[in-house]
Amino acid sequence: MFSDRTNWRLAQNRFTQAVEEVRASGRRLLDLSASNPTRVGLEFNSHAILQSLASPQALDYDPQAKGLRSARQEVAAYYRAAHGIHPLDPERIILTSSTSEGYSYIFRLLCNAADELLVPKPSYPLFEFLADLQDVKLIPYPLIYDHGWQMDFHSLQKAVTPRTRGVVVVHPNNPTGSYVHESEFEPLNKFCAQHGLALIVDEVFLDYPLDNSPHASFAGNPDVLTFTLSGLSKISALPQMKVAWLVTSGPANQVNAAMERLEVIADTYLSMNAPVQWAIPVLLEQRHAIQRQLRARVKSNLAELDRQLAPAKACQRLSLEGGWYAVLRVPVTRSDEELAIELVRDKSVLVHPGHFYDFPSDGYLVLSLITAPDDFIAGVDRLVEFMGR
Repeated sequence: MFSDRTNWRLAQNRFTQAVEEVRASGRRLLDLSASNPTRVGLEFNSHAILQSLASPQALDYDPQAKGLRSARQEVAAYYRAAHGIHPLDPERIILTSSTSEGYSYIFRLLCNAADELLVPKPSYPLFEFLADLQDVKLIPYPLIYDHGWQMDFHSLQKAVTPRTRGVVVVHPNNPTGSYVHESEFEPLNKFCAQHGLALIVDEVFLDYPLDNSPHASFAGNPDVLTFTLSGLSKISALPQMKVAWLVTSGPANQVNAAMERLEVIADTYLSMNAPVQWAIPVLLEQRHAIQRQLRARVKSNLAELDRQLAPAKACQRLSLEGGWYAVLRVPVTRSDEELAIELVRDKSVLVHPGHFYDFPSDGYLVLSLITAPDDFIAGVDRLVEFMGR
């Protein structure tokens, strides 16, 4: 009765079962995997946010396939102010309800059934489900770690086939926190040009460098056809507002052809609602206050993590450059899933096992750096004590 593309394993895994058992027992879990910024004790300007959704203009139905031009102009202004990209034509921007929807548009634009996209490994597991739903095959290429993460261009070359249509990069990567370095921009563009591939760049964490030094966005990349995705989920820590976008850049003839087709795809769904589009100027403005809080939280928790790990011999924090997560290298005494289950059951501490992000082997745990400070301090203390045993 159902399609093969939805033939996923839907039974709860052992890790999820362990988490639910502990919560059902009434014990409080210290969540070191927190990803929801609205529930970690940040201060939002609730009055401004709620008022922004009450625009009388939202009562008018103005179905623009790419989204309201005034809203797209605000997105272009964000790139100008935050990343120095000027000019950025609003006509090259399409508003979507999420980056997931943006990915689905791009996958449909580029790929026939069973065509391939190259995706980084490790990385966020969302890609697998999106690819299944779009009948696309994902081919992983490794990020290699040597005093920091870097792209492996030799592996990229080996991964290309006649069915490859594009390369996905996450800038910075989730969870490794590694940016595409400036020295990698040119080889990456040359690789895509050589094989006639599009570049698909996820920049949702771009605004969160650890050293506060801006990193270049791909949104103005002129060399190859490039689709850059981002949104308010991370930029303004407002995932519930469902505001995202994709920016198309590259050679003019390719951009124009892509935009003509993307506009038809967007017009087919018209997923963006009017109130949130009129609210975009205010919601984008919220980024200034909330990003200050998040950067301070990430730096504080990272310093606390390093302080507690300093005397510990069993755990090593891997280098990171940005984003909201830290990766720990731990001894391989059992699978990452078994280790995470023991932490839940024995210490009431919730972390992500490395296999969740498709690390190449066991021996990795992923911690959120936006967890509320008191929970983070206590949770890391229990984690270090557990690993020391």
